[in-house]
Amino acid sequence: MSLIYQKEIKVTEEHIDQNNHVNNVQYVHWVEEIAVEHWDFVKHKTEYPKDIWMLLDHHIQYKKQVYLGDTVTVKTYPKIPEGAKQPRKVEFYCNDQLVVDSLTLWILIDMETHKIKRLGNDWLEKI
Repeated sequence: MSLIYQKEIKVTEEHIDQNNHVNNVQYVHWVEEIAVEHWDFVKHKTEYPKDIWMLLDHHIQYKKQVYLGDTVTVKTYPKIPEGAKQPRKVEFYCNDQLVVDSLTLWILIDMETHKIKRLGNDWLEKI
């Protein structure tokens, strides 16, 4: 599995709030969006291509502001599973500086049974 997935986002008017910087809610949206993109990119390499991840918990720390016209590099990667929970880091960089740091917890849902799947701690290594 490609453990690190990244993309660049050009900040546009739709991302800006009344304080003339990227809206905090926009970062939460990007956290979920890049996690889904990463899974879509690698799921065919796993035993779980039909299953989906659901966001259980998220923590986000805003370190610096980002403004209209800036380019943000978003990096994400899964960490070692914690039982049924799969931690995922999402980091946002602007001009090579960490501007937002996020840690999320996800659970994998079996699309046939609609129940949580518990993955082994080594499931990432098997891909």
